[in-house]
Amino acid sequence: MAKMTFVGGIHPYDGKELSKDKPIQDILPGDELVYPLSQHIGAPAKEIVAKGDRVLAGQKIAESSGFVSAPVYASVSGTVKAIEPRRVVSGDMVMSVVVENDGLYEDVGFYPLAPLEKLSREEILDVIREAGIVGMGGAGFPTHVKLSPKEPKKIDYVIANCAECEPYLTSDYRRMLEEPDKLIGGLKIILKLFDNAHGILAVEDNKPDCIALLRQMTKDEPRISVKALKTKYPQGGERTLIYAVTGRKINYTMLPADVGCVVNNVDTVVAVYRAVVEGRPLMERIVTVTGDAVANPRNFRVKIGTSYQDVLTAAGGFAVKPEKIICGGPMMGVSMFDLSVPTTKTSTALLGFTRDEVAAMEPGPCINCGRCVEVCPGRVVPSKLADYAERFDEQAFLDNYGMECCECGCCSFICPAKRPLTQEIKSMRKIQLAKRKK
Repeated sequence: MAKMTFVGGIHPYDGKELSKDKPIQDILPGDELVYPLSQHIGAPAKEIVAKGDRVLAGQKIAESSGFVSAPVYASVSGTVKAIEPRRVVSGDMVMSVVVENDGLYEDVGFYPLAPLEKLSREEILDVIREAGIVGMGGAGFPTHVKLSPKEPKKIDYVIANCAECEPYLTSDYRRMLEEPDKLIGGLKIILKLFDNAHGILAVEDNKPDCIALLRQMTKDEPRISVKALKTKYPQGGERTLIYAVTGRKINYTMLPADVGCVVNNVDTVVAVYRAVVEGRPLMERIVTVTGDAVANPRNFRVKIGTSYQDVLTAAGGFAVKPEKIICGGPMMGVSMFDLSVPTTKTSTALLGFTRDEVAAMEPGPCINCGRCVEVCPGRVVPSKLADYAERFDEQAFLDNYGMECCECGCCSFICPAKRPLTQEIKSMRKIQLAKRKK
């Protein structure tokens, strides 16, 4: 039987052995937690606390300011120290609520709205929205918006993205092994929103233990199946995942709902379970800390707002001084220059490497080998698009489908001339997206 996959892609060294066999460890934050009010796509949340207020864990400290927005909750008890701009991973200054941790971890008390079987579709969506849940594997799109398509009856598939194709990341793997009941339970809750949909747990075949466990636990669930995907990057990309699982294609102008699909990350599905069944808002997530420069690579359950420095300290710090520090995966993450920034709802990983291989590269001229075209999952010509971007030829960039690039980094990885193809294309895409937003 052919394995489910897509055309293109690459097979980089995955580095997962560094942390995959170590159970999730709970860690406590330091004396100060910072909660940026913009941890999601859409309008920033609006603070509803003031300096000097005492807050409890699970207390809402910022409310959503629109449909495409999400509230923010305190993850510890303490005193609001300030409401001011603070630097985040991207380097931007973002308005944030700063809480001084009192170390007591008193909470508001967590109670579900009602037994799941008594909740209506609208009530479930209200719980998810009020819990502040966003996409936790990527850009942070508010989950209640994703689960509210115009025509819910036309949704055929609800896909739990369990691929975890980024090298080094193992947080989803540990979550699947340690809390499969919450993952399956969250998927069943989402399926209650779509009467005609089938649930799919889509897992890369480099995780045979997860596939076997999930299949055993869902063998009596007629609306849920487990699909083994071919291990290849970027198998977990939304477009590539949908194609691999269903054979349906989408372009950059479309949403998954346009082809009858809804896709959510593992952590997001678990957050839905915890919100609906346990009454807990989104206050924590699993973060992978790994890389050859890290003393003790593993996965941590981190309270949102904890600084990356505190998370690194829990991993024993750096065994050797790193040349490169990355937030997220090595393919689509961003380089970090300061660890005193807060973790957020979308913080997936902290990587430390002894060598900065990208900085050591010396780009040369294109040799027209076509390798970038072979690996591109978007089926465009990256070498040409990069040329257009360098020359700022916007029309040629658009005419040659530059907006179909998903910024996965495959072309830059495979290029023998070491050209920064993805970076060039990404810059032009940002310009075009900003123009369209205006």
